[in-house]
Amino acid sequence: MTEQEAVTFARTVLDWFADNGRKELPWQVDPTPYRVWVSEIMLQQTQVQTVIPYYQRFMDRFPSVNDLASAPQDQVLHLWTGLGYYARARNLHKAAHQITAEHNAAFPADIETLESLPGIGRSTAGAIAALSMGIRAPILDGNVKRVLTRCFAIAGWPEQAKVKSQLWDLAESLTPHKQVADYTQAMMDLGATVCTRSRPDCEHCPLSQQCLAKARNEITLYPGKKPKKTLPTKTIAMYILQDGDGNVLLEKRPPSGIWGSLYSLPEGQVDDKEAVLANQAYPLSKAKELRPIRHTFSHYHLDITPVKLTARNRYPNVAENDRWLWYPLDHSQQVGLAAPVKKLLTSLTN
Repeated sequence: MTEQEAVTFARTVLDWFADNGRKELPWQVDPTPYRVWVSEIMLQQTQVQTVIPYYQRFMDRFPSVNDLASAPQDQVLHLWTGLGYYARARNLHKAAHQITAEHNAAFPADIETLESLPGIGRSTAGAIAALSMGIRAPILDGNVKRVLTRCFAIAGWPEQAKVKSQLWDLAESLTPHKQVADYTQAMMDLGATVCTRSRPDCEHCPLSQQCLAKARNEITLYPGKKPKKTLPTKTIAMYILQDGDGNVLLEKRPPSGIWGSLYSLPEGQVDDKEAVLANQAYPLSKAKELRPIRHTFSHYHLDITPVKLTARNRYPNVAENDRWLWYPLDHSQQVGLAAPVKKLLTSLTN
């Protein structure tokens, strides 16, 4: 690609953005590095309309990086509950600590240092730098990948090393030296609102005249699909143990792994209720199985059989440490909950 072709591409995108781009999203108002960072992390693998209410609640509670760093992790996870991919929230909290401790609560103004923070990859670092600091840095989120693979007919799954390297080179060469923030937002908007995954609006796309996929009538071939893999299925029981007041006993999961640091229901096998609370002397009522539910992760299905039990006595030695918690069904306790657990607990009040 020649320099002039790159200039023409950027100018076309910027002209479209001036009339059609999104400029009223919450994180576009006062786009500080902190506000842009939180939005970019939330927007990873999550739609804008889903993110907006979470973002607004998060900003109300943690208006600055200092507020986030000083908050208990349980509160951070509580505000993230339902957004999924909870490692994002844990890394956000860790990075806030690092920014306050090592950078005096000021975001680093170079890509390499930004990328060294927990949970921030090359594209997120580029977005923070470009959108909030005006630093020339390419990005390559899902929307941008879709625009580039179609416009330049780049075959293959974008996450394959060779394809990804080609896309980064292209993104770097196309990023202009001026109006970097507008161009970066324009590329994301173009992929999100026009060059969509299904039913792209090619008629109103500013790049339609130079789009190779459109010229070849091959829009559906780009971006290339991830190689299909059959997901395995795991089966567990989740035990809903209630005390006389209806509170449910929850167990905090380890920091790493699935639902790390979230509160969940004790797990086991359907016929294993005696081992649910190992070393806890609970007289338990007869177990009642509820309707099974399925929760799908990126790499497997989890079939859950809820088993309802009642503790005839509530022993104070349980829930006197960080591992156990008696959780009220009005959700007034501010802790992070695994998505299927929140669904199950909510169903108990209906």
